[in-house]
Amino acid sequence: MAPAIRTDPDGVDVAGRRLPLSRELIISAAVLFVDDNGLPALTMRGLGKELGVEAMSLYRYVNGREDLLEGIVESMVSELHLDPTTMEPLNGWQVYLQWLAHGVRRIAQEHPAVFPLIATRHPAAPWLRPPLRSLKVVEDFLSELISRGFTDESAIAAYRAFSSFLLGHLLLEAAARGAKTDVIADMPSPEDLSPANLESSIATFPHVSRLGARLSEDHSDSEFEAALENMLDRLDRTLAH
Repeated sequence: MAPAIRTDPDGVDVAGRRLPLSRELIISAAVLFVDDNGLPALTMRGLGKELGVEAMSLYRYVNGREDLLEGIVESMVSELHLDPTTMEPLNGWQVYLQWLAHGVRRIAQEHPAVFPLIATRHPAAPWLRPPLRSLKVVEDFLSELISRGFTDESAIAAYRAFSSFLLGHLLLEAAARGAKTDVIADMPSPEDLSPANLESSIATFPHVSRLGARLSEDHSDSEFEAALENMLDRLDRTLAH
């Protein structure tokens, strides 16, 4: 379990250090709570008890469990936002995809109880695919590949194939580590998914905004068949060797 945390009116004491209660501290504590107890056990009352405060104190910083879950996902996925200094100009797109894949896998390994939430929670736009559910991360993805010679169509195809690979592989890995993978994501309100709200959110990401219509196209049948054929080809090559 996480270290015992006690509070006074101005903050919480963690291992003898008084820290002001904040949204960041609450979300960090929530991640630790889920790591230790599992996602179904996370309640505002239970987290408040862990922090040594009344649940009502948490509502000054998070608007209930729904907002808390969103904060957890954002805090995890923000680690995947590309630092401009991470990729050198001469690095190939493979380097970026390796960095991104290992970053997502690290989250799944370090927080297996949290990862199913990242994998199932409804994204900011209905056509974004988990676990790459952040507009910032998808903008990074499209920008990196297009700047390295991918066409719009091939970048979108890569995004779909890459996210499918990560989701399938890492959900199985998280389940093997004891995570409950039957998490049902809370659906956002109709207002959250309104065209006006989505347009406002996406407008600051030029590649996502420009390619939004094509990202929303459903190619699930052809993608499944292509993935199946690729797997059979790999097995055939393995048998040949």
